[in-house]
Amino acid sequence: MFAFLAVCRSCFTAPTFRTFSVLLTGLIAQTRRRTVCGMLLGTGLEQVWHHARCHRLFSTARWSADDVGLALAMLVVSRLLPDGAPLQVAVDDTLFKRSGRKVFGAAWQHDGAAKGPRPAGFGNCWVVAGIVVTVPFLTRPVCLPVLARLWRPRHTGKIALAREMIELLAAHFPDRIVHTVGDAAYVGEHLRGLDPRITWTSRLKVTSVLHELPPPRTGKKGRPRTRGPRLGTPTDLSQLLDWNRTKVRRYGRIDTVFLAERTCLWYGSFHTQPVRVVLVWDSNCGPGTSLDRGYGAALVTTDLTTPAEQIVERYASRWTIETTFYDARQTLGVGEARNRTRLAVERTVPFGLLAYTVVTAWYALVGHQPADAEEHRARARWYTTKTQPSFEDMTAKLRRTIIQCSEVKGSQPVSTGAGHTGRASAVQGIDQDLP
Repeated sequence: MFAFLAVCRSCFTAPTFRTFSVLLTGLIAQTRRRTVCGMLLGTGLEQVWHHARCHRLFSTARWSADDVGLALAMLVVSRLLPDGAPLQVAVDDTLFKRSGRKVFGAAWQHDGAAKGPRPAGFGNCWVVAGIVVTVPFLTRPVCLPVLARLWRPRHTGKIALAREMIELLAAHFPDRIVHTVGDAAYVGEHLRGLDPRITWTSRLKVTSVLHELPPPRTGKKGRPRTRGPRLGTPTDLSQLLDWNRTKVRRYGRIDTVFLAERTCLWYGSFHTQPVRVVLVWDSNCGPGTSLDRGYGAALVTTDLTTPAEQIVERYASRWTIETTFYDARQTLGVGEARNRTRLAVERTVPFGLLAYTVVTAWYALVGHQPADAEEHRARARWYTTKTQPSFEDMTAKLRRTIIQCSEVKGSQPVSTGAGHTGRASAVQGIDQDLP
């Protein structure tokens, strides 16, 4: 794993890089308390390091989460994507609940994952951008978060933060096209004037009004028309188009759907920039069903050349960022750290999300073995149909690998008090090896 962290070495001073590497290992190894002190307990170095050293990594040390994310993005792109292939990036936001009046940026905000009649929660909202990759041992793609921005109410909008991160990735990979996908909340007038190397695909609201492309200039006096005749809402547009039955690959399976598309103007959001609207209906419903009943979907994209089937597949990959949020919370405990100052708050969640990327990249490049799923079924026989490893399986294997590395070096197993024998000696050996 530490060969992966070496790509981030230039983002830190030598002491800070040592602390960063050890705490990242502690976060992955810890299974209970995932606070900053919990990361230290996960390393087994709580008798060697003072806890203030760990807190200083987030609150005062000189390093940038963006620089670390871009360094890991370079590793992901160079090792997990074909040469010259475009980048597919998913953007979305999620709320990490907090408590206390002195937590920087915390406020009552919408929480789509909240249970009960009130979809709201108090905490920090993060806009996250992750690179979507396909790995051979999974039938579904995975999203590896690389950049994150703290969103604060009454400050910069979420779409503007998402665009900022996408443009940062596009500048870091000048030879790659960047295909961005987001839900209906991530499309609007803030996306006007995007770089031609960036495309944006999102879901179109059923109330959006579309227009024909502007007619050619007549040569007469006066201002030329900026839009053509009104086409109406997506439901109105569906009555004017010809439908084709085809197969698309989405959500790890192949579905038969009806597709229709039209190049037009969405004047309210993209002004005079042409966009494509792709309408999708499930084959069991047919194209006569109203969009607002949930049987179909209207997608809008600035990509004017890619086939409609690939646009549908691209948008379906947006769901991978939702599974990333779930796994990062449940398995790595991202968001459990209780930092309060501005710099610490702005670094701790990206730190945890980058740990998710490190675990997945390590498993895809080094840790995967074809017999992993079979061995898991042998240990837990109730998983009779399990054929693919989950993120929890990847994390468990990396934890075992860290302990095995300590045994190879001849260190004695040491109990950390959290039920993980050998972790302390493993991380102590790592700490000695780091510069």
